[in-house]
Amino acid sequence: MQGLIIENISNLYQVKTEEGLYETTARGKFKKDEITPVVGDKVEITVTDEIQKKAVIEEIYERQVYIKRPKLANITQIVFVVSSKDPKPDLYMLDKQLAFAEYIGVNAIIVLNKTDLDQKEEFKNIKQVYSKIGYTVILTDAKQRKGIEELKQALKNNVNAFSGNSGVGKSTLINGIFNKDITQEGEISKKNKRGKNTTTAIKLYEIDDNTYIADTPGFSTFDISEIESKDLYQYFKEFNTYAKNCEFIGCTHIKEENCGIKQAMQEGKIDTARYERFCKIYNELKEKEERKW
Repeated sequence: MQGLIIENISNLYQVKTEEGLYETTARGKFKKDEITPVVGDKVEITVTDEIQKKAVIEEIYERQVYIKRPKLANITQIVFVVSSKDPKPDLYMLDKQLAFAEYIGVNAIIVLNKTDLDQKEEFKNIKQVYSKIGYTVILTDAKQRKGIEELKQALKNNVNAFSGNSGVGKSTLINGIFNKDITQEGEISKKNKRGKNTTTAIKLYEIDDNTYIADTPGFSTFDISEIESKDLYQYFKEFNTYAKNCEFIGCTHIKEENCGIKQAMQEGKIDTARYERFCKIYNELKEKEERKW
């Protein structure tokens, strides 16, 4: 029987099949092959107890996408949630995450939440920058359910992972989509205006046929060191058009003169602040690479 792993707690896996939900364990051979089943895996199971709905995972089908931290397979879309206020928008983290989504080949959506708190409406500038690049940007006020329907439409027919710093309102958004409390909500600490992460397990929630949401703790801090510094520009998708105008082969787009990307930035075709964040991420990756050797 085939199924989809929708939850993993310790060594037990909840597998959704056409015959219902089964609590499963994994065969010992996976440990020997150093493979661990993860949420999002499509698997083959053998039922061991139909009454108690128990089964064993026999095979893990080939993964289209695999993320190491948090362990998650076969997602097709990442929803990056950014808070317009409290906490303030972390665009450096967003750009790292967008580069990672491009690198693993999944679609990315940006949600600007808590727009009601942003009296200066700075979220409009953020939306303009990322919409121009080609990303879908959805404005939401999760507590008032504004933007929830638009977001639901964007999630259809995808296995969606939600990502964002603690306190940006991921749980409130997910609860709003289901119109009930699915996930625990994190309170923003008044003292330091930073969120306390309350979600601890990865789980796929089914919205409707073929549409799932993964609530993923720890996703906001993921490491993008799999991307080599020299390749980073490829995952800032608006840079690719201008990279061919660089004078030097192997241009880093940082210090060189006659760089197509820097030229485009000076002409206003690339957002200056985003270019500066690219430089910062590049230097961070380069430093890590040098430390390796």
